[in-house]
Amino acid sequence: MQIVDVQDKIDHELISHDQIVKRINEVAAQASKDYAGKKPLVICVLKGAIQTLSRFVSALTIPMEMDFMSLSTYGAGTSSSGKITVRADLTTDVKDRDVLIVEDIVDSGFTLNWLVGELKKRGAKSVEIFALLEKPARHTVDVKLKYTGFVIPDEFVVGFGLDFDEEYRNLNSIAVLKPEVYEGEIS
Repeated sequence: MQIVDVQDKIDHELISHDQIVKRINEVAAQASKDYAGKKPLVICVLKGAIQTLSRFVSALTIPMEMDFMSLSTYGAGTSSSGKITVRADLTTDVKDRDVLIVEDIVDSGFTLNWLVGELKKRGAKSVEIFALLEKPARHTVDVKLKYTGFVIPDEFVVGFGLDFDEEYRNLNSIAVLKPEVYEGEIS
């Protein structure tokens, strides 16, 4: 097996680590004000949002609880299958809770739209979303975000938790993958 340097597969850095940390801290400060006097349940959508969640909750100045949910519409490729698969469900009851979802990226909006509806069905008092990245050009479903880290162009990004076929999650910035890495994967 030949090991290829990750940097050889990256076209360019889109958002630096320092920019990401600064923006997450700003969002956490605003969320701390918005949820003052409350104890929100912060839900991380795995696996992509784990780095965002870690930075975000450590910057919050309010009491909170957290839980995790693993959802998928992708598989091994780059395009959504359109079907939600719940890989791991919450362990916390959301009934009568203020819920804040932390997500890595809003692409089509399909997954988050489903999740918001599901949490409301389960009796959540309120459901809001913080997405580190939003790609409006790809939206097929309208999803209202309370907090957005960065609005990005329609490019295939990896890093800071985002992957391509389970690789690149450990990059400490958001980078654009070279098209030849995933060509043949896009439908």
